[in-house]
Amino acid sequence: MMKRLTAKLNGLTVLKWLIYLFFFVFLLVPLFSILLVSFTGQPVNIFGSFTSQKIFDSTIKKLSNISVEAYTSIFSEGNSYFAALMNSLKLGTGVAVLVTVIVLPIAYAFARTKMPFKPFFAALCTIPLIMPTFISSHAFVLMFGKTGWVTQLYHSFGGEGVLFDVQSMLGIVLVQVFFFFPYALWPMVAAFKICDVTLEEASQNLGAKSWYTFLRVTLPLAVPGIVSSMLLIFTVSFSDFGTPIILAPKELNLIVVESYREIAGFFNWAGSAVLTVIMLLVAAFFFWLQRLVIKGREYGTISGKPTKQKLNDHKGTIAGLTIYTFLVMLVPILALGSIFLSSIATTWGHHALPDGYTMSHYKTIFSTSGKNIWNSMVLAAGTLVLSVVISTFVSYFVVRRGSGGLDFVSSIPLIVPGIALGIALIQTFNTAPIHLTGTALLLIIAYTIRRMPYMIRSTMSSMMAIRKDIEEAAVSLGASSLIAAITVIGPLMLPGIAAGAILVFVTVIKETSISILLAPTEWAPMSLAVFQNLLRGEYYTACAMAILIIVIVIILQALAKKITKDQLY
Repeated sequence: MMKRLTAKLNGLTVLKWLIYLFFFVFLLVPLFSILLVSFTGQPVNIFGSFTSQKIFDSTIKKLSNISVEAYTSIFSEGNSYFAALMNSLKLGTGVAVLVTVIVLPIAYAFARTKMPFKPFFAALCTIPLIMPTFISSHAFVLMFGKTGWVTQLYHSFGGEGVLFDVQSMLGIVLVQVFFFFPYALWPMVAAFKICDVTLEEASQNLGAKSWYTFLRVTLPLAVPGIVSSMLLIFTVSFSDFGTPIILAPKELNLIVVESYREIAGFFNWAGSAVLTVIMLLVAAFFFWLQRLVIKGREYGTISGKPTKQKLNDHKGTIAGLTIYTFLVMLVPILALGSIFLSSIATTWGHHALPDGYTMSHYKTIFSTSGKNIWNSMVLAAGTLVLSVVISTFVSYFVVRRGSGGLDFVSSIPLIVPGIALGIALIQTFNTAPIHLTGTALLLIIAYTIRRMPYMIRSTMSSMMAIRKDIEEAAVSLGASSLIAAITVIGPLMLPGIAAGAILVFVTVIKETSISILLAPTEWAPMSLAVFQNLLRGEYYTACAMAILIIVIVIILQALAKKITKDQLY
């Protein structure tokens, strides 16, 4: 009996249960805790209940007063939470539909035509991804605000007022559309590429016009990928914090902003918990819906002959799609240019271009915000180490040992909005016995949980490419399973680990919602410093630090692409 137990408790087994413990303590318990708070209306100290009789008695008393009143009151007339939920659902739906319509021609151009400059356009598509959304929102203010340079040009042609009110629902929609479209673009490109070309050829051989074939054959074949992309965009838009916190007017309630205000402004645990649970449920539902659409929805013909796609080379079609693609991508380019001009402007707002140029704002951020830069690097490095260790072994257990439990638990962060995770962690770790709120450690843990799925995806693909007999050979020569995993599998996974590590580093540098909620003053990262400078009206220094963040992200993404030799077109 003892030998059997000892055999089971090898190094890998212990490590597996330690990973389970990490997810249990820092993900499952906080989410369960915030669920309890939504019913009790008061903070619940779950860990303290197991270490102190007094806290245990207090928790039991709170649980005895469980009520669904907080949820039922949402649907009462004039309830601001219900209005916030409805506005967020409308926002997500509108953005998802608009992005799908706008991206559809671009995806077709990439996948099925001989459109020139594809590598150039693919590079331009990274611009929206490297700009944190609150920076993109400020760029739109610089462009379309009352003193924006687009507004100035509009006035010079005889226009009055502004083209549109940028600090409105329309402004939020436009920012999200032009900066979230790459999330939908590449899945839709893949959907068009995997379509069976023989069906299209059959349609054309029967006399159908090209446009008819596209509408009745090509488009229906790509529908699963298109619908999946639409659901993904909805989830990203619904959970986005950076855009509404900058552009949403006071009278516009959105659920992410309301939940932040409830916890940061009013310390209303009941309200923030209810909103957090609602966010989780909505995000989980649409994530499930996306998976459901993808599952078993590939159409084609069964044939022994390989098919080769014939790319559309119609000059008129190609010219139109090229111009259209450039015009869509021009908006993020102009936004990035606006941020850069603001970062070197002496003053800007009276004319279409700055009144003068200076590098003093960059000197300022290096002299006064050097600690923020250092904090970002340290926090990202800490997150990197923790993510590499956990993600590598999660991938090992899932691929090699078939651990469905770890696969499921490690996927949960995909449906948890940053604001929701931050509120859950604050509630759980703001008192003894595990008092971590206000520490760099909790910030690193939050970053790790939030971005770990990106790392796991990268390491899992590398793990699948490694033959199992290599590991078995090491074990047969006397190495333990743990030693074989570390010394044999680990080095072979290095390209995937490196690519995933850079991706984690990049996303942590840009992270906003977690930083705003959890970062203590002495550990404020660059993203939080930019956000605070924008709120204080220090726009020029905020733009200078934003450019620094973007440059770091560009360098790291270029390095990741070189490591993976990834072809996006």
